[in-house]
Amino acid sequence: MIDPEIAAAVDFSRPPLTAAGIAARRASNRVVTDAELTRDGSVTFTEEDADGVPVLVLRPAGSAGPPVLHLHGGGMVAGTRRSDLHVLAEWVSQLGVTLVSPEYRLAPEHPHPAPVRDCYRTLMWMARNGLASPVVAGTSAGGGLAAAVTLMARDLGGPAVRGQLLMCPMLDDRCETPSSHQFLDGTTWVRASNITGWTALLGDARGGPDVSPFAAPARAADLSGLPPAYVDVGSVDVFRDEAVGYASRIWQAGGDAELHVWPGGCHGFDQLVPEAALSRRARATRMAWLRRTLYL
Repeated sequence: MIDPEIAAAVDFSRPPLTAAGIAARRASNRVVTDAELTRDGSVTFTEEDADGVPVLVLRPAGSAGPPVLHLHGGGMVAGTRRSDLHVLAEWVSQLGVTLVSPEYRLAPEHPHPAPVRDCYRTLMWMARNGLASPVVAGTSAGGGLAAAVTLMARDLGGPAVRGQLLMCPMLDDRCETPSSHQFLDGTTWVRASNITGWTALLGDARGGPDVSPFAAPARAADLSGLPPAYVDVGSVDVFRDEAVGYASRIWQAGGDAELHVWPGGCHGFDQLVPEAALSRRARATRMAWLRRTLYL
């Protein structure tokens, strides 16, 4: 059951995403304003070029702290470098981080590996420009890309990553977990929408034997040697079981992971209803991990 405070504030009647509906979904996305980014003057931002990838860089108005690479959500088919930052700009204002958000290319016009290559290119640009060893963070599709970029950094010899913050991450193209089958309607991202997003990214390869872990990180055979992970997800989310499974496999490989399953949370609940009590708890817990990882 969805948390009552969140259920009262969210319209769950939106139909599942289809391939034909991608353009309309993009057009309907929330536009984050300059005022939301600057948070009453405590944050500044610039538009920069990361080796051909447009990026938005948020910095505290005072002295800048350690970097975070943030990868936006949107099911691999929607979103911009401003997406999600109406909430996540608080990392800059409250923790003093420098946050870099790239405009990675979107499927289906740009299928795998274009999106993750853009994100990895941004990580390399950061390493060369005084923003080395970031936490790599992402929401939904961005959470999957954050996990993938972290795997790439391990497998391709860098750049260094300090931690991975995976918020309701989109990790598994096979869509065969119990939660993937459980939520067919009545929530914010349902099974049919998930299949549409993965098919846009992978085409006919989706669910087959040859999908790269850099596209679907749940496919990685080995999760050892990764930096500390924070994984969180709502209990009413198609991604619940793949998120739990990913954190569990990090532990089984001897790694460090902190896992939270928020009771009554639908997909993206803390972005949709940021002032709900559950959302505030989730954001505060996430910020505490980020503070420890960046500053201790």
